[in-house]
Amino acid sequence: MTDSSTGHLRGLRRLLTLLFTAMNAFGLVVLAWLVIQADADQGRQRLDSDVRQTAATLARLITANGGSIVTAYIGTDTVNDQCPRFAVLPGSAPRFEPYRGKRECVAVDDALLNRLATEATSLNRSKTGYETTAEGRSVYVSADPIQDLQGQIVGAVVVVADAEGVQDQHDEWVWLVIGGCVLLVLGLGAAGYAIAGRAMRPATAALEQQKSLLDGVSQLLDGVVHDLKTPVAGLRALAETASRNPAEQAEMLPRTIRLASMMGDIIDLWPKRARVTAGVDELTIGPLMLDQLVEMVVEDLPADDARIAVTTVPTRVDGDATLLRRAIANLIGNALSHGREPGEVADIQVTVLDGRVLIADRGPGVDPEGAAALFERFVSGGGSTGIGLAVVKWVADVHGGTLRVYNRDEGGAIFELALPVSGP
Repeated sequence: MTDSSTGHLRGLRRLLTLLFTAMNAFGLVVLAWLVIQADADQGRQRLDSDVRQTAATLARLITANGGSIVTAYIGTDTVNDQCPRFAVLPGSAPRFEPYRGKRECVAVDDALLNRLATEATSLNRSKTGYETTAEGRSVYVSADPIQDLQGQIVGAVVVVADAEGVQDQHDEWVWLVIGGCVLLVLGLGAAGYAIAGRAMRPATAALEQQKSLLDGVSQLLDGVVHDLKTPVAGLRALAETASRNPAEQAEMLPRTIRLASMMGDIIDLWPKRARVTAGVDELTIGPLMLDQLVEMVVEDLPADDARIAVTTVPTRVDGDATLLRRAIANLIGNALSHGREPGEVADIQVTVLDGRVLIADRGPGVDPEGAAALFERFVSGGGSTGIGLAVVKWVADVHGGTLRVYNRDEGGAIFELALPVSGP
């Protein structure tokens, strides 16, 4: 459930990033289009200003009267030697000798010039705009009709400016704007992803907290189930023995009570472990006799198919009796389960001295390279859950002790729980 919710949050983050990027990209596209259009208009205005200025100068130098046109004064003016290129043509008016400027600033075919002059004279209307020459070159033109004093159309002035330079500059500007927009979109996408992640951080943290809580509950349930197996088996064995031997029921009653108390301790152990680990609770530390505690644990364990020998030296330690009882029971239970060769009876030797509890078995031993991993949760050397030894390691750590495992020279493994010895 939590993983699914986390996946939904990731999908929502990507969706928000996509929407944020798309909205900004749309705005940038509109802005880029306006900027590109403004640059195109600026280039057009610059070309239009050039041809208009030339056309105005020529209109001042040309005289027309009675259907005739005089272009002699053009040759005396500097406009005749400058760009843009121009031509005075009859178009659809009565024929006369065309006049062209001396400087050919851009190659323009006569067909284009004559067409422009014809359109201006036949329609009696000025024309400006971009045209393309026969060679495919872009030019900006103006074609203005010429009237004599009687208002008769006698010809046209055609001015042609080279537009390639302006177009090249405009194309460079277009690519620059497009490249800038792409970089901005990528940057905005990254920023949107970061902003969405920051906005969703509380929800993600809440989900992580929920996952941690669920994991904690799962660990608690796994631990309780694992640790209850031993006392439940012991109670079952006592019940079966009592049913077969009614005369021994009174003798078995104290063990039954201790096993029931052990089950209660187990139920209390795992929530307590969670509280201690979270730092909201403390251990119940007090002086206790470690040798007596071990003997009591061994007495209550169901070991009908095993031999358990106990050797103790009076040892006083400071610790939490409930946790230490659980740790020792887990160590002996681990030896009963895994400390035997297939088909043989478990032979366990328990020794207590100098604050140490040593559980030796005659099983297959442990792999020295993987020994440390046995104390991690869900790691086991024999098909179990691996929870029991992880609990023992935790108990040792919170008591300032150690837990280690090594192999016996004659075969088998030895688990050693060492605790600080208290004063006399």
